[in-house]
Amino acid sequence: MSTTTPSIALTDFAIGRLFPRKPRGNTIQDCTPETFERYLNEHEPLKVLDGYADFCKLHVHRNWTSTRCLTIPITPENRHLLRSGYESRSPAELAVLTRWFEGVQPPVAHYLIPILYSREQLAKEGTKIKADWGVVGCLYTLAPEEIPMAPITMMRNALGVDEGGSGTPLDRAAYRRSVDFWERNANWRDA
Repeated sequence: MSTTTPSIALTDFAIGRLFPRKPRGNTIQDCTPETFERYLNEHEPLKVLDGYADFCKLHVHRNWTSTRCLTIPITPENRHLLRSGYESRSPAELAVLTRWFEGVQPPVAHYLIPILYSREQLAKEGTKIKADWGVVGCLYTLAPEEIPMAPITMMRNALGVDEGGSGTPLDRAAYRRSVDFWERNANWRDA
């Protein structure tokens, strides 16, 4: 990697969600956190997308793993497989209502799109990294484009750092686009 290329590190938050101790089918496959981080630092993205705030970027990479798509369209044939429950992403966060599919298997993703926060933003949120950018999540998609952030994540961000968010105000138009997408799609999990 050249000295002018920004460095990237996985955050502990991302490691817990993307590479859980007990492997799950809806997380990154065929890859360790170390090899994932190394790949991001050694391979230029196909393109860089602006995130929802100045401190957020998304790097689009062709999927080099067997990781499956993150979301599935809701259809009359699979609607009965939707489940819901109250969950938190970490012990420090309040539980929120979420929904997901069980008993479905999406196609292998064509793209992995790591979501990056700047070192400065992560420091504001209480996470220190040595790299320029920290991975906070990853999208697994068929198209080289961002899928909308979930409405509850937008609300959490607007609530601020103390509630597990980023402190970014709610963008009503982006929220409406998110609701439109998430009314028609859902994440999935192993049964």
